[in-house]
Amino acid sequence: MGSLQLQEFAAGLVGGTASVVVGHPLDTIKTRLQAGQGYGNTLNCLLTVYRNESMAGFFKGMSFPLASSAIYSSVVFGIFSNTQQLLSQLRHGDPAHSPALPDVALASVVAGFISVGIGTPVELVKIRLQMQTQPYIKANTKLKPSVSGFPVYRGPFHCFRTVLQKEGIAGMYRGTGAMFLRDIPGYCLYFIPYKFFCGWITPDGCHSPSAFSIWLAGGVAGAISWVIATPMDVVKSRLQADGVYLNKYKGTLDCISQSYQNEGLKVFFRGITVNAVRGFPASSAMFLGYELSLKAMKRDKTETNP
Repeated sequence: MGSLQLQEFAAGLVGGTASVVVGHPLDTIKTRLQAGQGYGNTLNCLLTVYRNESMAGFFKGMSFPLASSAIYSSVVFGIFSNTQQLLSQLRHGDPAHSPALPDVALASVVAGFISVGIGTPVELVKIRLQMQTQPYIKANTKLKPSVSGFPVYRGPFHCFRTVLQKEGIAGMYRGTGAMFLRDIPGYCLYFIPYKFFCGWITPDGCHSPSAFSIWLAGGVAGAISWVIATPMDVVKSRLQADGVYLNKYKGTLDCISQSYQNEGLKVFFRGITVNAVRGFPASSAMFLGYELSLKAMKRDKTETNP
């Protein structure tokens, strides 16, 4: 594999780290709204977390995503970029040729598919850590919590080990079906709008987009992607939070059915405002970190090898 392809993976590493740091506090609010009970609206949830857990509450479960998201984003962006280059090579004989819309869509699907295999255990650990401090409210009086009043997990590695021991590999991949339904269309509506808005904002004759163009296009793409992905994100969050104290859902369809019967259609749009608001800065940071670090590595390579 050439150095350019490796640079794509390295740039994804930088972007992923930036995205987690910027987006995690709002991600915590989103998860509590979707999978928790008693939080009401977004503002009430924010105030409740702050009042009960101080600022540290917004960063619950961040250490594991921070360590792993860099690798996760590295793979997603690396796979996406290399798939685009491969398709351009096959179609036009030049990997640097500007990709057509179908090529961007196919590369997005490939990136989304691979991301699920890597991202599901990371998401599960993050959500378990975010959810274990919420007040336990029984939704069904026949179900008994396994632990009452105390955190189940001492940290990300203890959570990973506990889930693996008690629930096996299947437990680590709880919510995979919902992840597929969220991430594959989600990545299509992430990369395609980014490419479109970046091209639209960048003036004719410019060789590459400015930092502002990247920031704006990345933010808009992130907001669009997360709004569309919210219904399946709700289902995924509920499936992965299920098991902290009890098990309510048998699978994706059962979760959809129970959620609809108990709370109506509106439940699938819970957290949509937070997702849209969080999607902008998190995706802006992701694309800025990716594009600017990639540009710096290419410039450094050119200066080193004139």
